[in-house]
This record gives sequence, C-alpha cells and structure tokens, in this order.
Amino acid sequence: MEIQLQYYLVVSCFMLACGIFGFFVRRNTLAMLIAVELMLNAADINFAAFNRYLFNDALEGHFFTLFGIAIAAAETAVAVAIMINLYRNLNSIQTKDIEDMKH
Repeated sequence: MEIQLQYYLVVSCFMLACGIFGFFVRRNTLAMLIAVELMLNAADINFAAFNRYLFNDALEGHFFTLFGIAIAAAETAVAVAIMINLYRNLNSIQTKDIEDMKH
C-alpha cells in the first residue's frame, strides 16, 4: 500500500505552520533558527514528495532536496557562529538585547 501525496502535504503544511509560529513567537535567536530549519525541511519534504508522484523516473526533486539540505547546513553554521559572537559580546542571545546594539 502506497502512501498518498496528501499525507506528505499535510505533514509538510504542519511543519511549515509550526516553523512560522515559532519564528514569530520566540525571542531567542536559537529558537528562531530552529523554526527556520523546520520551514526549510517542510520545503524539502514537498520537493521529494512531488518528485515521487509527478516525475517518478526523474531525480530532480531529490537533487533539489539535497541542495536545500546543504544550504540549510551552511545557514545553520553561519547563524551559530553569529550567535556565539553575540553571546561573547552581550552574554545573551535574546533579540531584545540585539536591538540594543543599534543605539
């Protein structure tokens, strides 16, 4: 029995909604980064699912997914480096403390 496309889309939509909610509600930059990662993973699920159901013999969706994972890993490395630098300077990674740096 094969899993239908709608189930993948429901999971992806739920992950995207959780990511959007987490990004706008959280004030910790690490929690915001995790929310962005959830949104990117939702897009990766869509790439793989649509590739499987629309173009079963092609691998473009899988390549897009791997490319998305590579970009997410690079983005995470840069974001964590920025957070470490912020913590060294401010002893906090809260967004309200980062806004204080402007003044």
